Amino acid sequence: MSYYPLTSIPDYYGIDALLTEEHKLIRQSIRDWVESFVMPQIDQAAQDHTDIPGLMRELGKIGALGPYIPVEYGGSGLDQISYGLIMQELERGDSAVRSAASVQSSLVMFPINEFGSEEQKRKYLPKLASGEMIGSFGLTEPNHGSDPGSMETYFKDMGDHYLLNGAKMWITNSPLCDIAVIWAKNEEGKVQGLIVERGMEGFTTPETHNKWSLRASKTGELVFNDVKVPKENLLPGVTGLKGPLSCLNSARYGISWGVIGAAIDCYCTAVQYSKERKQFGKPIGSYQLQQKKLAEFLTEITKAQLLCLQLGNLKNDHKASPAQISMAKRNNVKMAIDIARESRQILGGMGIMGEFPMMRHAANLESVITYEGTHDVHLLITGMDITGINAF
Repeated sequence: MSYYPLTSIPDYYGIDALLTEEHKLIRQSIRDWVESFVMPQIDQAAQDHTDIPGLMRELGKIGALGPYIPVEYGGSGLDQISYGLIMQELERGDSAVRSAASVQSSLVMFPINEFGSEEQKRKYLPKLASGEMIGSFGLTEPNHGSDPGSMETYFKDMGDHYLLNGAKMWITNSPLCDIAVIWAKNEEGKVQGLIVERGMEGFTTPETHNKWSLRASKTGELVFNDVKVPKENLLPGVTGLKGPLSCLNSARYGISWGVIGAAIDCYCTAVQYSKERKQFGKPIGSYQLQQKKLAEFLTEITKAQLLCLQLGNLKNDHKASPAQISMAKRNNVKMAIDIARESRQILGGMGIMGEFPMMRHAANLESVITYEGTHDVHLLITGMDITGINAF
């Protein structure tokens, strides 16, 4: 037996009828690319702990980088549901692929588009959209993850430039990045964003090794030792944590869609395997315990699809709250990791093999359930929205 290509997306509640023809065409084009480009090489990349060569350029060619960015800056000007569907199909391939596109789109292009100067938009966005330029996002620090307000990275005004010092860690694309959007405190202790470019003296990006998760993605640190940053590289449009948190809202929204793709990949593989694998003289799919698992998988996927579709409608209308986005991120990642683990059991020993996607998705989702806000932190965000009491 070998890996089963996906022929259709589970649509138990007829959700496709709520999508436009453009939405479905976009989804199909990304799905075809994942089948032809990602699937043939993703297991080997994960096994070898290497990224897929030329991935960002390829993502740029298919319009997966900053798809909601205006056309005048190199984007496709698409809506938020289109962005979500793109993330879903990319993560069916692998969380590392979706992470690369998600960081570039939501954490690098989004803040430049929202808070950058016209000069910054025209200088960086078209090259980021094409994948010619790779970006990373620096918020998390060695001592401060869920508490970004306590960040220690800082910069000083030196008259004709800023002097930046500090370090960020767990940074996707760090070893590959051409630019990094960095959040640091000014001399008044207020958080602001800076665009740091590769080649600036004192800026280094050591790689993080020995990961058991997101093995097809480059992760590293961003280290700043008296880095001279030109004043025109300051993002002028925002001050305070609103800046980085709004980026995280966009990224969390993309994740809530993306992980549905990982769950679908595991579900579809488990369904087909259960029909073909025979024990005690009949397919294992004929046994009650296996049918229970599959029915629960489909139920949870369907709930996640409906949650994301309405969240996408709210995002399009600029009505989605951070707490609503937190709920979707938390629920859907937990859904996906549970399905990856349980579907692995349906395949028995074969479920640990690279020919099938379960273990790779499960390992990846251990990172996804932690980054962009941990599972528990999102729970407390919802709790605060319910009670009005901050439990942090």
